[in-house]
Amino acid sequence: MVQHQLSPTQQRKVDEITELQKSVSHVRTLVAELESNRAAKTTIVANLCSTIARELSQMRQRLLTAPIGTVADVAGSLAIMAARTGGINMKLRGLADGVNSIDMQLDQALKAARVPAPEDKRKT
Repeated sequence: MVQHQLSPTQQRKVDEITELQKSVSHVRTLVAELESNRAAKTTIVANLCSTIARELSQMRQRLLTAPIGTVADVAGSLAIMAARTGGINMKLRGLADGVNSIDMQLDQALKAARVPAPEDKRKT
């Protein structure tokens, strides 16, 4: 397989997506912590939910500047879901599915960012 040099724009996008993937990993850890504490005191569950909502809201703000599909919309919806009251089982299922969706979309965006631009292909 031929290795190509990324353009500065591509490298910036790859770095940005990698940072976003780290944020998604952190949110995934928080969701796992929420799942393990589902029977804990209400205040502990509420604090974890507010932390998840804050992280997702911050992620949404960063994603708005990086046009990567509908990832910003998904992060915003998850932030609202985490902040609202409701059944913990439904909340956990929705958050886990949403985080997986964001992760898959970021993986696709990363693969697309690493593909050489059409003008680069003509030079080789």
